[in-house]
This record gives sequence, C-alpha cells and structure tokens, in this order.
Amino acid sequence: MATPVQNSAHATIPPLGPERPVVWPRRVRHKLSNGLEIVLVESHAIPKFTAELYFRSGNAVAPIPGLADMTATVARTGTTRRTSRQIEEDLRRWGADLSTGSGADTSAISFSGLSEFSKPLIELAAEIAREAAFPDDQVVRERRQKVEELRIARTTPGFLAAERLRKTLFGAHPYANFAPTEKQVEAYSREALMAYYRGYYRPGGALFVAVGEFSPEKLIAEIESALGDWTGTPPAVSAQPAPHAAQARRVYLVHVPGAVQAEILVGNMAITRKDPDWLKLGLANNIYGGAFNSRLVMNIREQKGYTYSPRSGMNPLRQYGFFTVSAAVRNDVVAASLTEIFYELDRMRSLPVGDGELADAIQYMTGVYSLGLGTQDGIAGQLGTVLLNELPDDYLETYRERVRKLTSADVLEAARKYFDSAHAQIVIAGDREAIGEQSALFGDVEAFDAQGNRL
Repeated sequence: MATPVQNSAHATIPPLGPERPVVWPRRVRHKLSNGLEIVLVESHAIPKFTAELYFRSGNAVAPIPGLADMTATVARTGTTRRTSRQIEEDLRRWGADLSTGSGADTSAISFSGLSEFSKPLIELAAEIAREAAFPDDQVVRERRQKVEELRIARTTPGFLAAERLRKTLFGAHPYANFAPTEKQVEAYSREALMAYYRGYYRPGGALFVAVGEFSPEKLIAEIESALGDWTGTPPAVSAQPAPHAAQARRVYLVHVPGAVQAEILVGNMAITRKDPDWLKLGLANNIYGGAFNSRLVMNIREQKGYTYSPRSGMNPLRQYGFFTVSAAVRNDVVAASLTEIFYELDRMRSLPVGDGELADAIQYMTGVYSLGLGTQDGIAGQLGTVLLNELPDDYLETYRERVRKLTSADVLEAARKYFDSAHAQIVIAGDREAIGEQSALFGDVEAFDAQGNRL
C-alpha cells in the first residue's frame, strides 16, 4: 500500500491573527414626551433595518404564570384595524418579519425589513402595541396549542429538570414559575389578556431600539407619527418575596417512567448583569463549562464519553441571577457524571488557572462577542441588553478591553464566590428505578412526578 503524502501546507496550523477593531457607529438618542426612549444606530451595509420595542415587564409580574407570554403571542394575531391574515399579507408584501414574545422581565415586539418600508412597518408595530384586538377565536386557538405544548414538554426530562430547579432556587418568588400548568392556561381568558395588555404595554418606561440603513431624523419622525400620541405612565413595581436562603446540597428527582437517560441540572444562586463581578464570572464559566473546549466538556465528553454536550451557564434575571450545569447522560453514569461535575467545580475553586488556558478563554470570550456584532440583530440585541440592564453607556465599546485585563486571580475569586458547590441544588429527571440509588449518593432525595406532585 502506498504511503499517503502529507501536505506540508497543512502540517502546521497558523496562529490566530490580531482581533480587528470594532468601529462603533454613532448612536442617536431621543425621548418622546410620553416617555418612550429611542436609541438608533445607523448601519449602511445592507438596505434593511432591525428594531425592537421593549416593555420592562414580563411573566414575573403577571397574575397568572405565563400570562405575559400568551398576551404577547395573541397580540400579534389581530388589531382593531387588521386581521391576522392582513398582517401576514402586509408583512409578505414588504419583505418583513415581525414577532412578539415575553420573558420573565421583558416583553417585546421585534421586527425587521427593507428600509424603504420602515414607515408602514413601524405603524404596524405601533398597532400591535396600542390596538391589539385579542380576537376570541385566536385566544381559543393559542390556548389550545399551549396546552398541547405543555403536555409534550412534560414528557421531556430537560423541561422537567429546568422547572424543578427554578422552583427549588426561587421558592415563593415569581421567578420560580418556569411554566404554567394546564389549569392555569385554561384561565387565560380574553379579559385576562387584555387586562395585562392595558396595564403593561405603555410608552412610559418603554424602549425603542433600531439598527440599520436609515436617516435617524427621518426614523424619529416616523416613530413620533406612529407612537407620539400614545399615553400611559410606567407600570407600578410591587415588592416580591425573596428567594430561598442557600440550603445544604440536596437532590430533587423528577420521575420520568421508562426514560433511558437522565437530565442532570445543578444550580445555585449567582448574580445579575449589573454586578461588578459579571465579567469575572463569565470568564470562569467559559473555562469551566461554557465553551466547547472547556474543562467539563473535555472531562465528561471527550475523556469519558458520558454525554454529548455538557455545559454550564449564567442566567441573569433583573432582580437575581443563577448559575447552572447541565448534562444529559446514560442512566448508568449518573453518579459518575455528578462526581466529575463537582470535581471540576471544586478544582476551579481551589487552583489558579494557568496562563495558556486563561489566554485561550479570553480570546474565545472576546471573539464570540465580536462575532455577535456582525449582524443588525446582534447589535440591536446587545444595545437592548445594555439599556434594559442600565449598564454604563460605554459598556459595549470597552467590553473587550475589560475582558483582556482579567487575571487568573479574578477567575479564582469568581469561582470561589459563585461556584457554590456546597449549596448547589441537584435536579435529576429520569426513571426513578434506574437512577434512585445513584441520586442518593449526593444528598437527601425528594422525588416528584411530571406534574410537580411530591412522590
């Protein structure tokens, strides 16, 4: 057999070149008399624009879990001037997209399209924000679909684990409401949706962000025309109960009969984006399990083959944040996987990161950030994050510089403060008969069914 010839041109991988500078375009800020804040960024790469109309309220303030999300969904299905079909035909004619959604703390109307159609597209977004009709047939349709989605989700270990962890970490706080029950969805009446809509879709405290090819002066005039006579003060903010105090490590097992693998989710309380330690924790997270070459991935994926894609992540909400580690593993390696998860957590807390690993993680963190600014959506999203979280005005411009200044000592400090392995709560969703004994090795076990009932 002939010996293959190695191509010398590919024998050595060339080093990465220096990062390209990010040239930030000018931001134009304006505020309407009704309190709507406007932030515009010109970007003339393509003849399109992307916009977000944010409301600083979401599911955490809704009287029924998930009601804000359903309100956003149904608001898009018709206004006092256009039916759902007319909305779809107009969007198709303009070559545009428009979506609505809600999270724990924010609701949004997101839209993008050709710059030449900015005026009618803004007018449509304004109709949805001001004049949603909530047609009875659409309320019934979306409610039925949500119930079906929940029934499917409650057979999924990942969903069940995430739901149980939120309840475990947040207790009586509304952040504990990861998803509604079927009974709660059935209570989503047209009147309930409209009450939430009237109470929280208001210009006072709202934010309009747009990025793309436009004249800021012209776009401001179009926004003023569509939204300038809209009235409504910022919604009142009520006090919320505090989450649970940190507990000793415990195990919460969600029984999924017949599951051939288990979803592991480990979590503890952490910080919000406004915390001065946010970048330190971000770098520590990337080294531990937040990147594909992280320690956790190298350990339980590459070396041991327990799972395909383990990961860790920071989950910032407006009032609180939490840290999570997740992995979907075979039933027979649940205990072995948890052992390695905690081993790597404690190694991060005990030993400084080496210079090479630190440099690689910093380059990854700044590189991912730069890639995220390559689209209008990316820039708009980053601006929304800064403004909604009340971060410094130069946060985006100085981000890479601040990350490059982080040290091994910063990573060790963040790991010791926020990788709280002693108080980490462990959720395992899987077949109780197959994983129960392994689960008990890591703490007292409480078991639940897929509906959240204690077994």
